[in-house]
Amino acid sequence: MSATIARSWVASANDPDSDFPLQNLPYGVFSVGGHAPRCGAAIGDMILDLAAAEAAGAIEAQGTFARPFMNDFIALGRDTWASTRARLTELLAEDGGNRDLPLVPMADATLHLPIRVTEFTDFYASKNHAFNVGVLFRGPENALPPQWTHMPIGYNGRASSVVVSGTDIIRPMGQLKGEDGPIWSPTRRLDLELELGAIVGADSAMGTRVSVEEAEEMIFGYVLLNDWSARDVQAWEYQPLGPFQSKALGTTISPWIVTVAALEPFRREGAPRDNPLLPYLQEQRPGFFDLQLGWSMNGQMMARTNYNVMYYSSAQQLAHHTESGCPMRVGDLLGTGTISGPSRDQTGALLEMTMGGKEPVTVNGETRTFIQDGDTIALHGHAQGAGYRIGFGPCTGTILPARE
Repeated sequence: MSATIARSWVASANDPDSDFPLQNLPYGVFSVGGHAPRCGAAIGDMILDLAAAEAAGAIEAQGTFARPFMNDFIALGRDTWASTRARLTELLAEDGGNRDLPLVPMADATLHLPIRVTEFTDFYASKNHAFNVGVLFRGPENALPPQWTHMPIGYNGRASSVVVSGTDIIRPMGQLKGEDGPIWSPTRRLDLELELGAIVGADSAMGTRVSVEEAEEMIFGYVLLNDWSARDVQAWEYQPLGPFQSKALGTTISPWIVTVAALEPFRREGAPRDNPLLPYLQEQRPGFFDLQLGWSMNGQMMARTNYNVMYYSSAQQLAHHTESGCPMRVGDLLGTGTISGPSRDQTGALLEMTMGGKEPVTVNGETRTFIQDGDTIALHGHAQGAGYRIGFGPCTGTILPARE
């Protein structure tokens, strides 16, 4: 391994295939045995107990790491984010680190939601995904709504049904379109959505607008996000006001928040623009990252893509969210929307991959058009550096039968 690569005295963090090297240090919430959840940082196959480290005087975060969510630490602001990251890097570095830090094997820990989710907003920011879905319903000539290339399209979802990776999802019941009106049935077209979730790290006041540059400064970090979708429920309910119950069944996020600081070396341009954006949405620097993303079903990789195919960045989405003066809060979660590349093996949803269920796929020798009971969906994501990777860890969910 190159001598220029930062190494940790935690040996597993130096594995080039580890999601959690010294360059990453993502934050999360964990518990062991009957102890209360508290904040931690992932390093290799271990978790640094940040609450215990703070109690021992190794770090200082105003007692926020002893709480069962990251919100209070995040609210301390960017200077604290930077100084804490620098201190953790110093403590865990191979040269001059503190080998007496309280570490917990990740295998012994239970991971929890890393934040108290205050609000959840989901966007529709991949041109490939929006076009593919639009073709299915409106044909290629009218695939994109006229406003799509001018502003990020989104809807307010349910914060109450955001769950951490590993939580089972119950197939929802709902109204579906029948021959002579609605029928009451379990969804028959259950789908995933491969997304990133941005964690808002600062409040904004009601009646004020946030610029894209200010929005960049407000984002604390990112998680993988699967916004489960009942496509048949959605088709019946979504006009004229958009998704409701079809998107409320559950949203799964990965347990580790990868900070913007860890992703900074991977900043990239996004998809080419069709037309100039209005000034309030224009970026002064690239707002995307070179993140290799994908998803699997029952252990079989189904698609791979990259975050840099997206049309609108999370900072643009956040700025647009405040266009009306809508206030934002620490712990708000912004979903990117489904991330899809141009080809079927780069799509982030079965709706696209199977052409609305018309072209089934094979999974471990079995045919699928949409997700069946017992299927497990996993999202995957990392940025690849020279001899190290910045990973997000697991984002999985298994579908249980409906409660009819």
